Amino acid sequence: MPRLPEPPPRLKRPALFLDLDGVLAPLAPTPDAVVPDARRTAVLRRLAERLHGRVAIISGRTIAEIDRIAESASASASGVHGLERRRADGSVDHAAADPAVREAVAAFHSFASTRPGVIVEDKTVSAGLHFRQAREQAGAVTALAERLADETGLTLQPGNLVVELKTPGTDKGTALTAFMAEAPFSGAAPVMLGDDLTDEDGFRAAEALGGFGVLVGPPRATAARYTLPDVDAVLAWLDSVEETA
Repeated sequence: MPRLPEPPPRLKRPALFLDLDGVLAPLAPTPDAVVPDARRTAVLRRLAERLHGRVAIISGRTIAEIDRIAESASASASGVHGLERRRADGSVDHAAADPAVREAVAAFHSFASTRPGVIVEDKTVSAGLHFRQAREQAGAVTALAERLADETGLTLQPGNLVVELKTPGTDKGTALTAFMAEAPFSGAAPVMLGDDLTDEDGFRAAEALGGFGVLVGPPRATAARYTLPDVDAVLAWLDSVEETA
């Protein structure tokens, strides 16, 4: 795929929506291995002040994990692909978990028990199966997740060396759209930064609302309009963002 141009640093009243893993933080072998970083926290806090709070982290992680890693630098946050959402005023929406998530968690634990390196992540409203440390299991992981999705009606959410079965009804695009209907985001131009297939919904939502997406990482087919190569480039670009209105 041809590489897209890098986004301009001067934007007209932007609202920034940022994925966490692979965008604000480097990918790690396990979810717990991603830790706070002083540079990241400082950039997020400066950016939130500069844009009058128009910054939100939109992640597949829970809001609790977002706050742990970003040191609560973002007042607005959405976790588990939109199933959790915290507004700028601190109020939080939590979707009710589909009962079938417990079935998925149990099946994932059974699968992982005989496959070293496969990790189960229980987010209550979703279940994740990570195979970054057992890449040879990709086919078996995908087959299991597809079968369970068919049997339970849970939404299958493929990711970067992870599959997730989640309570249906939301994605990163719906989270971005909901933020854009509220203060301090309403009337701004949404910019979504993401690296994974789960971020494509966010790219499309941003474009539909007059903004654009930024793909982080290697070129691929995408709805994003711009690109940045890695986490360091993302933090440098965020630190350079200025409003022109």
